[in-house]
Amino acid sequence: MTITQLQHDLQQAKNPQKAKILQRFFKTAPGQYGYGDIFLGITVPLQRKIAKQYLHLTLAELQLLLHTNIHEQRLTALIILTEQYKQSQKQHNTKLQQSMYQFYLKNTNWVNNWDLVDVTAPQVVGSYLLNNPQEKQILYTLAKSQNIWQRRIAIVSTFTFIRNKQFQDTLQISTILLKDNHDLIHKAVGWMLREVGKKNISVLEQFLQEHSHTMPRTMLRYAIEKFSQEKRKSYLLKKQN
Repeated sequence: MTITQLQHDLQQAKNPQKAKILQRFFKTAPGQYGYGDIFLGITVPLQRKIAKQYLHLTLAELQLLLHTNIHEQRLTALIILTEQYKQSQKQHNTKLQQSMYQFYLKNTNWVNNWDLVDVTAPQVVGSYLLNNPQEKQILYTLAKSQNIWQRRIAIVSTFTFIRNKQFQDTLQISTILLKDNHDLIHKAVGWMLREVGKKNISVLEQFLQEHSHTMPRTMLRYAIEKFSQEKRKSYLLKKQN
């Protein structure tokens, strides 16, 4: 089963009508964040099903798949990478984990839409750094990048830390991104803060007491989504005032 066969399988699964919808949803018009992306119109569950047949592909082959403007081809390659990473964890193969982590960082220019980041960053970058905390500084470098997707990788990777009740990096990177000018970063930071709140509401509220009046409204709305209606209104009113 070669990458040529994988590309053929994806072409066979394409849905032109759905592709048109996705082209609009992922903002692929000139000047928008997804400009240049080409969609085949394949659902993520179907991509996962196809990916399972190609878990033997090498990192070099995955890189060839990544370096394309076909969105589903890049996502399928990244799904394969995350599945390979899970296998390496079961095998306790730390050397292979490091290779895949480094591969991911080397190819962040091709992890260039929000779904590509969200499906993969916690599973690869987050998982690796959870077990190698001495290397976490890379997240702070990415958080200050001019590349929006690298900034999103920085914050979304911390989802793995949150699941393990480690909140400090999420809070620090959220602080760095408070003044970010992109809506997709506002949403990602708010999402991660909301996840912190699910694990420890007092940690989230302490952060909000300090920053809710200065954070973008979208970020705040995402962060307080699980609060009671009364409490949400209170925070939004403070923000308005």
